[in-house]
Amino acid sequence: MERLQQQIEFLLEIDKLKTVFRKNYISDGSRAENDAEHSWYFAMAAMVLGEHAGTPVDVARVMTMGLIHDIVEIDAGDTFIYDDAAKLDQEEREERASKRLFGLLPADQAASLLALWREFEENATPEARFARSIDRLVAIILNYKTGGKAWRQHQVPAHKIMEINSRIENGSPALWKFVREMIQSAVERGFIEG
Repeated sequence: MERLQQQIEFLLEIDKLKTVFRKNYISDGSRAENDAEHSWYFAMAAMVLGEHAGTPVDVARVMTMGLIHDIVEIDAGDTFIYDDAAKLDQEEREERASKRLFGLLPADQAASLLALWREFEENATPEARFARSIDRLVAIILNYKTGGKAWRQHQVPAHKIMEINSRIENGSPALWKFVREMIQSAVERGFIEG
């Protein structure tokens, strides 16, 4: 019963992910996306796009990374990828949060999820590289669909979008080619400055 109680407490705690809002907007541009929505969208994108990984990957593992990668933001908050100042202490904030949040689980599950979260953060396996590519891709898709709403709101120029997202190629050259074309189209359509 104690194990079940710990698991339920963890589930209740991660429900807070629904209250962490990102800088990106949902596809109709009506409101900001929350972290729970982002995690679901990430997992679905990994499932649908798994065939485009640069090397064969365990898609279920990538999907699980998608579901847990932002749980730490319950404590650490969402760090906008283009905000250099906020990124300075991001690693420290997220590491502290990972220990607390995953630590709510029974020890075996805590160790397993923490290891998977760290695998994503360290970007050293094919699954982690593809997962990080998907994480960036879904934000770009939504930005493009909204006419660059978050990019414009935060004055993010095309060169910075290209520079930061070029790492998509590490997990999927095919997705990176698609993203480059999408960013170029965003410039041509006036969504962002070239």
